[in-house]
Amino acid sequence: MGVRVLTVDDQATFRGVAREVIDATPGFDAIGEAASGEEALLEVERLRPELVLIDVRMPGLDGVEVAQRLRSTHPATLLVLVSTEDPIDLPSAAAIDGGFPFVRKQDFGPRALTRLWGEHRP
Repeated sequence: MGVRVLTVDDQATFRGVAREVIDATPGFDAIGEAASGEEALLEVERLRPELVLIDVRMPGLDGVEVAQRLRSTHPATLLVLVSTEDPIDLPSAAAIDGGFPFVRKQDFGPRALTRLWGEHRP
């Protein structure tokens, strides 16, 4: 089994694309999905992923808050923030600068996934 990846995004379309990218990338396995920040916290406990892709903008508990909570409870899990926007244009840019890896959704593919894991794994 490869690196276990959980995708967190309120849009089913991106969750589907991410699943396809993960499954097409050697050494990675899509093990689950969450449609909200609250669901993500539960799924991380249940599935114990090694890498979590987290959408920055979600209703309710946003991606930055999810990442901050998970960082303290799961320090060995790589938490990667994703968005369609550039990091500088996000209201949470300070959190991204605070140490969470970031990738734009339109740049997410097998190379980006492999690079993120290689450069940032705990």
